[in-house]
Amino acid sequence: MCELPPRFRDWFAARGWVVRGHQLAVLAAARAGEDVLLVAPTGGGKTLAGFLPSLIELSDRVAGEAGVHTVYVSPLKALATDIARNLEAPLGEMGLEGVIRVETRTGDTPAGRRARQAVSPPQILLTTPESLALLLSREDAGAFFAGLRRVVIDEAHALAGTKRGDQLALCLARLATIAPEARRIGLSATVPDRARLAAYVGSGRGAARVVVAPPGAPPRIGVLLPQAHIPWAGRMGLSGASAVLEAIAGAGMTIVFVNTRAQAELLFAALWRINEATLPIALHHGSLDIAQRRRVEAAMARGPSAKGGLRAVIATSSLDLGIDWGAVDQVIQVGAPKGVSRLLQRTGRANHRMDEASAALLVPANRFEVLECHAAIAGVAAGELDGDPIVPGGLDVLAQHLLLMACAGPYQVEAMYEEVRGAQPYAGLSRRDFDDVLGFVEHGGYALAQYERYRKLFVDAGGLVHVRSQMVRRQARMNVGTIVEAPVLKVRLGRGRGGVTLGEIEEGFANMLRPGDAFMFAGRRLRFVGMHEAVVEAVEASADNPLVPAYAGGRHPLTSGLAARVRRMLHDPSAWGVYPEAVREWLELQRAHSLLPEADGLLVEVFPRHGQVFIVAYAFEGRHAHQTLGMLLTRRLDRAGAMPRGFVATDYVVAVWCAAQPDDIEGLFSEDLLGDELEEWMAESSMLRRTFRNVAVVAGLIDRQPPGGEGRTRRQVTVSSDLIYDVLRRHQPDHVLLRATRAEAAGGLTDIDRLADLLRRASGNLRVVRLEHVSPLAIPVMLDIGRERVGSEADEDVLLGETETLIAEAEGRIAPSEEELVVAASVAADYRMLSRTRDPVRPRRRPRPFRPA
Repeated sequence: MCELPPRFRDWFAARGWVVRGHQLAVLAAARAGEDVLLVAPTGGGKTLAGFLPSLIELSDRVAGEAGVHTVYVSPLKALATDIARNLEAPLGEMGLEGVIRVETRTGDTPAGRRARQAVSPPQILLTTPESLALLLSREDAGAFFAGLRRVVIDEAHALAGTKRGDQLALCLARLATIAPEARRIGLSATVPDRARLAAYVGSGRGAARVVVAPPGAPPRIGVLLPQAHIPWAGRMGLSGASAVLEAIAGAGMTIVFVNTRAQAELLFAALWRINEATLPIALHHGSLDIAQRRRVEAAMARGPSAKGGLRAVIATSSLDLGIDWGAVDQVIQVGAPKGVSRLLQRTGRANHRMDEASAALLVPANRFEVLECHAAIAGVAAGELDGDPIVPGGLDVLAQHLLLMACAGPYQVEAMYEEVRGAQPYAGLSRRDFDDVLGFVEHGGYALAQYERYRKLFVDAGGLVHVRSQMVRRQARMNVGTIVEAPVLKVRLGRGRGGVTLGEIEEGFANMLRPGDAFMFAGRRLRFVGMHEAVVEAVEASADNPLVPAYAGGRHPLTSGLAARVRRMLHDPSAWGVYPEAVREWLELQRAHSLLPEADGLLVEVFPRHGQVFIVAYAFEGRHAHQTLGMLLTRRLDRAGAMPRGFVATDYVVAVWCAAQPDDIEGLFSEDLLGDELEEWMAESSMLRRTFRNVAVVAGLIDRQPPGGEGRTRRQVTVSSDLIYDVLRRHQPDHVLLRATRAEAAGGLTDIDRLADLLRRASGNLRVVRLEHVSPLAIPVMLDIGRERVGSEADEDVLLGETETLIAEAEGRIAPSEEELVVAASVAADYRMLSRTRDPVRPRRRPRPFRPA
């Protein structure tokens, strides 16, 4: 039986704590020299378990003994900062503050502290994958990490299977070469595939030992409906603002999670409009200035009863990992969670204690989201975790890594190949792929080898790989990272250099603004003054109808496991008892007028409307797969002479409309849709160009930060990548970056695997129902078609009329009831806010002239 040293045993007793079995199991595995993966519920003491072996080993050191002993890797900078703060108490209480120094090293670390760390590193260094990659690219990396004995990977499930996870795995492989005695501890609360994650955490010695803690108290999760009526469509959930504010008022402190930054801004504004009690509510998302985020985090740490404390924070995923906000009483998720694991992760931010149930409320934004919310709650109760599979590592990430490692010093090709294969995502990497990636970094590949700018490495007579110049080394370090975001501009409140920086908005949105335009950002209503030195200058405003910046990415598609549960519950009327009356009536109407989607099949409805033919498929495979399906269906319909006019895809449904009646509906969904037609579409579509743009940036083909200037504009990156893409397709179609692009597109934006699953289901159980008018279940997607036409306040009457007409048609009546008019008004109110996230209906500003880099 593993026991704690007296100093630590006394500290637990002074706190009134009892060391848990899984904490001792991790300590025993660490003492035995094993890598370990700890799977424990939120509040189960994972962080303490991860640091306990290091703290015990370091407590025996001489005070101030230098050298990095433990590297802690977090997916979030805020989480690393929070862990550093939380370690201060035990170190102080055990008298170890002079023996063990804990510091962070992230993108927010001041330059002075980074310089001091290079000379006198802390014993425990808390960092992120990007900052770790930068540290390993330094010439002194070998000496800096020579004494490393432990790596702690927090929220390991959030990294494995992503490009950031690929980058981290490669860094871990390099650390294993520098410090072969170092062992790893992975920490996670939500693990759908423990064996795969254990292999990711494990080193060259094999998979990590898995330690599973007892389950904590089951969470209490309910559904909070809007106080008026449940909207038919929309995704912002603004109709639930009154109910959300009432729930906030009834609790101590609440985190209100949303799915996008634009939604966070809109909901924050909606709450403040009705916040007559002036409850202190803050806003937190990744585009806000770091100083503002730190102020919000500090206020959360103080608790709601302290001076300057908060009652609620509106947040995106910037707060949904690991951070211990002990004073949070409840979590509210506005908009469906899109996954069981994601819901558990966010729910765990409340009552961050293992033996106390976390409390959460889900606020669906529309009727389909009501189904999803209840399916997610059932999934939590059944313990059905979900998540993305761990896929082979990206070749673009490998290209960046090979360049960074050459920046640290020369390496042998054979030794580097073996080292890279020690990283779990690259364990199956072929020698051909490795050589092609290395060749690309060395000279750009056959089609680009004549251009000096793409020559970054050279191999000497002894087989050592070197970086070509100091300029290449500087550029590599300036462009570290696997997250490719649209170019952003800082927003400054006030004119000139003396203003307050509020955060960043995407360049495309900023270019759309004209002087005098009002927009909403950082919880403020602002008026655009102009741009000065690539900074958006704004002043406070009280204008109505402000625009809202929309950000690329951030929306998670519905997971396959949750989608399957939605289909099962939807098809089974005995499961409808959890739904509100309005939703039950909606589904009963569907059963009376059409069919219900089957759990293991595909329902397709065909009906005429306004002189066009609509084809609506209830696929429930997530928006990425549905977008691809919509694009392929329109191509097939066009070849059949049906004259398709467009399509719209949600997480639940894809609808296509045509000018003519297709002859063979069943044939549209045959499995051969993923054959030549898919290849042709992918070759022609702009989607591959967008994917290549991201791959090219990560691989270092295009610099985000060019020498001696600001970051590139969106147009510059687009033009550069498109030109290179065309050259490679024409002259070297098997170029390694084109291979990486096709692999990423198949697994990401197109979601080919889920689309294939859908078509397999359809091949065995496809039900086509031909109707005379729209069905009740099709109303939400028809309103999504209507939303695309909403561009100004004048269009709201059109949307209201569309909603009323659709409801009447679905029920076979001529006019809607008074109750349905109220529902229609609620939908229109949500769409009023949605319309402001779009470009205003007016000519755009002419783009700034493009100059070659």
